[in-house]
Amino acid sequence: MSVTCEQTRVLMRPSGLHAYDLPLNPRVFAILMALLEGAAHGYGLKQAVEKRSNGRVQLDPGSLYRSIARMVDNGWIEPVDAPGDPDDDTRRRYYGLTDLGRRVARAEADRLRSLLDHASEAELLGEG
Repeated sequence: MSVTCEQTRVLMRPSGLHAYDLPLNPRVFAILMALLEGAAHGYGLKQAVEKRSNGRVQLDPGSLYRSIARMVDNGWIEPVDAPGDPDDDTRRRYYGLTDLGRRVARAEADRLRSLLDHASEAELLGEG
């Protein structure tokens, strides 16, 4: 599925130089979705993604931290201050969703909804 003009406009970097292609890797989309709930560190993201997906999306450390680095580079997420939990390990890096990251997640969700609408029209979706 190609990106529409509206999606391309929404996904432009603040510099206006790059547009991002959809579809997103399912792991990247799952991480963005987890960050909609608030800032988290890498291991917290791994736990949230695996719980939210009922174990269907697994994040090994290599793919998790490569995905995080790529999303930081793309401007979708950014390092943020750790919450004020005094028991928290000071070595943990926390990440939060940027406005651009929220727009990327929304564009992917819209793309997926469109696919589900087509599947429903074709009577491909089962009951329950």
